Amino acid sequence: MITKEEFTIVKCTNCDFHFTNPIPKEEVIGNYYKSDEYISHSSSKKGLINSIYNIVRNYTLIKKVALLRKYTKGKELMEVGSGTGHFLNTAKLNGYNVEGFEPDYDAQLFAKNNFSIHLKPLEELISVPSESKDVVAMWHVMEHVYHLQRDVAEIVRTIKSGGVFIIAVPNMNSWDSQHYKEYWAAYDVPRHLYHFQENTIKKLIETFGLVHRDTLPMKFDSYYVSMLSEKYKGGSMLKGILNGFISNAKSMKGGYSSQIYVFVKK
Repeated sequence: MITKEEFTIVKCTNCDFHFTNPIPKEEVIGNYYKSDEYISHSSSKKGLINSIYNIVRNYTLIKKVALLRKYTKGKELMEVGSGTGHFLNTAKLNGYNVEGFEPDYDAQLFAKNNFSIHLKPLEELISVPSESKDVVAMWHVMEHVYHLQRDVAEIVRTIKSGGVFIIAVPNMNSWDSQHYKEYWAAYDVPRHLYHFQENTIKKLIETFGLVHRDTLPMKFDSYYVSMLSEKYKGGSMLKGILNGFISNAKSMKGGYSSQIYVFVKK
């Protein structure tokens, strides 16, 4: 999206897991996030797509808090990959005790200055007491985690028995993914290191002793991703909106453009 570099996505022949290859070195990958175009680290309303994203985000934040209430009565919430802190702020305003982790310094600063939320670097995950969180959320973050096995193990350690792990990731089996192919915006290489399907995200998390409970749609994502994909192709935003609608309508076959997976710790 920013540098116009090309990256390859490969598949493990044993487990069907897809990943970007080669992955940029850890010390340089942060450079790919330094853009107003990367919206989760920005509140820019420049351009129509950014403006639409920000309007939809305000609505979905309330829906995400409703999701917390549905799956847990506890109030101890941790978010990994908090971006600019909008979700944690909404949860805090609704009575949750929040703790967040975010590697990007500019995003940390935004959360501190705008919401008085002090986000911590990922390295401090090890300081969180074991079995202290009722719910951990990762909204479109799992695909970015550089040290996947190590960090997921640390996150699972913090969840109480009976606690909930909520993960949202793009779904590479969706209709819009198959339609746009290499132009599909949710591949977002190289920021997205891994590319999930429902079977692979389940397989990954269940290896840590959690049980899959629900798969839920993120219906707005198909419109946003399709509009962005059309932008990359030089197509029209109207066509992107139409394809977002088609993708949702055809979700019975391959699932939605992005999906939420709810896991429970035994």
